[in-house]
Amino acid sequence: MNLLDIILLAVALAMDCFTVSIVSGVICTKESGVRSQEKVGCLRMAFLFGFFQALMPLIGWLGISHFQSYMEAYDHWIAFALLAFIGGKMIWESFGPEEEQHFNPRRLRTQLLLAIATSIDALAVGISLACTGYERLSQLTLPLVIIGVVSFLFSIVGYQLGARFGHSIARRLKPELFGGVILLGIGIKILVTHIFS
Repeated sequence: MNLLDIILLAVALAMDCFTVSIVSGVICTKESGVRSQEKVGCLRMAFLFGFFQALMPLIGWLGISHFQSYMEAYDHWIAFALLAFIGGKMIWESFGPEEEQHFNPRRLRTQLLLAIATSIDALAVGISLACTGYERLSQLTLPLVIIGVVSFLFSIVGYQLGARFGHSIARRLKPELFGGVILLGIGIKILVTHIFS
């Protein structure tokens, strides 16, 4: 993957964080609270989202990198299948009904659970990175940093948009659809590049 692919992948992974941050911003503005507490809660949530989005691909990569030599003939198919599955799932969910969730996004425990839940898909991305030529941890540093930083920034922006514009923004942007299309596109590019190279 080139730098543009990594950035697009990071954006796709950040879409769940973005969506949850919008909802969190909407909920926090409905409740009365101290403005400084909102800023601290927003930054903490963004940090946790970025941290787990970067950690999960590392865990996925560590789990599969030891078996890479056995999978070289099929690695591009595996990467495509994983990215297509995640992207397809995100696209499918973008057309589902909106469900109101009652949670307190200011609580640390809630933020941890949300950070883990929104980063589970990134495990498969770590596996796909192992299958696309990332053999050493040093090669993985830049993609992980980009994924973490993009998720952090998207979380802050999402929270601010949610706080400012409310529920209508999430319906208009369809962030899961956008992220799913990006993941599918990267998966197809990986497959086509390996088949015709």
